[in-house]
Amino acid sequence: MDWSQLSKKECVKYGGALVGKTCKYVPDLALMSFILFFGTYSMTVSLKKFKFSRYFPTKLRKLISDFSIFMSIMTFVGLDMLMGLKTPKLIVPTEFKPTRPDRGWLVMPFGKNPWWVYLASFVPALLVTILIFMDQQISAVIVNRKENKLKKGCGYHLDLFWVGVLMAACSFMGLPWYVAATVISIAHIDSLKMESASSAPGEQPQFLGVREQRMTGILVFALTGVSIFLAPILKYIPMPVLYGVFLYMGVASLSGIQFWDRIKLYMMPSKHQPDFPYLRHVPLRKVHLFTLVQIICLAVLWILKSTFLAIIFPVMVRDRA
Repeated sequence: MDWSQLSKKECVKYGGALVGKTCKYVPDLALMSFILFFGTYSMTVSLKKFKFSRYFPTKLRKLISDFSIFMSIMTFVGLDMLMGLKTPKLIVPTEFKPTRPDRGWLVMPFGKNPWWVYLASFVPALLVTILIFMDQQISAVIVNRKENKLKKGCGYHLDLFWVGVLMAACSFMGLPWYVAATVISIAHIDSLKMESASSAPGEQPQFLGVREQRMTGILVFALTGVSIFLAPILKYIPMPVLYGVFLYMGVASLSGIQFWDRIKLYMMPSKHQPDFPYLRHVPLRKVHLFTLVQIICLAVLWILKSTFLAIIFPVMVRDRA
């Protein structure tokens, strides 16, 4: 039999095996992944802005805007299933147990390490403490800034105390540490914003404040826990779809960040620049210089985090802050 004349299906049918570097190549996979990635991002952005549209009643527009991410995920998951390509999928454990089979739910603090490891662990512990403190407190400060018009007081110390307690519990069980996530916290605030019901033609609705309550936070994390039972469904979500959602969350979080606003000033003529308070009192040249220093620090952090020196990353974050 002349194997060179057979198709791939015929080769497999007769018990043959493909040999070569390109055997695992799947045609159209890269293009499909890009379509899922960019399509999810674009659809989410479009639906998020749909509440400002002139079509459909106000409540329906608001509902579509609030569920824009969910609708985008469902749409492109359906497209992926319809096309039938083997795009990379979300890897979800099928059993509720530790990922390592050689240990149980509790991890002994000392284990089989030599005695000097206990003393040497003080250094990385100090660095991680700095990183956790900065990550938690920066997220809290961003959420509680005056632009959000929050009425209830903040609890920086109480939040940090419970983060420490939960981190200790997670350490004994070998679980990941959990702190406030900046992007998710900003998205939570945005979803609870209140706006004026009516506005003049051509004007944006006026921001009134935030619905301050605890039910959404409780339900979010309760549903996060329930998601362990949804593994048979979650495994059908393509990774490019999730990357599109992550891109949207990252871009959406840039809104209102002064550092990003000052970067955009580099490309704006003076007559078109927004009326920021700091531009009234600080020369534009000094604003650009300060922004340039921050950009350099950000680049150093990025490069440092990608090298073997990443262990001192928390110290650099502290110095930049």
